[in-house]
Amino acid sequence: MTAGRPLDALDVALLAALREHHRAGDLELSRLTGVARATVTARLARLEEAGVVTGYGPDVDVAAAGCGVQAFVTLEIAQGAIDAVRRDLEAIPGVLEAHATTGSGDVLCRVAAGSHEALQQILVDLNRSSAVVRSTSVVVLSELVAWRTLPLLAAEAASGSGRSPYRREGERPAAPGAELSAAPRRRRRAAPAR
Repeated sequence: MTAGRPLDALDVALLAALREHHRAGDLELSRLTGVARATVTARLARLEEAGVVTGYGPDVDVAAAGCGVQAFVTLEIAQGAIDAVRRDLEAIPGVLEAHATTGSGDVLCRVAAGSHEALQQILVDLNRSSAVVRSTSVVVLSELVAWRTLPLLAAEAASGSGRSPYRREGERPAAPGAELSAAPRRRRRAAPAR
């Protein structure tokens, strides 16, 4: 992962509007943010090109979809086996995400299953990898803070961390009072389900 370029208030207002009004088109987003439709279209295109906006697919609640048993699994892997463990993890459908980390483990995975028995099978499958030396798992009891990005982005934009690289001359800043929310994202183009 690399550090991206800072967002400005208009970028954050657009992202917030997309969260709050996930089915809105560019014209509606223009009204909500107080900038021209062409500005909205250009900003969104630049945010997409920069990899800030990665898709407009649905947010899927795996618990509501029948996979409510979740765990975090820390893996210690053999020296130089990161590519092998990546392939093995990608082959296990219950692995929702995995990150290379520092500290006591090498990889941190979030897994989900429909039952404790299915979770146990995922853990067995993880340990079958020849790249895994040891694993430690903790079962999730409840979610305290859901995945979110807007509070961080708004704080960074408010701190004056820089003018957005996406902004062109003549664009107006976001309308005052643009609300930030965690509503579902709008569907703009197909994205892989997460």
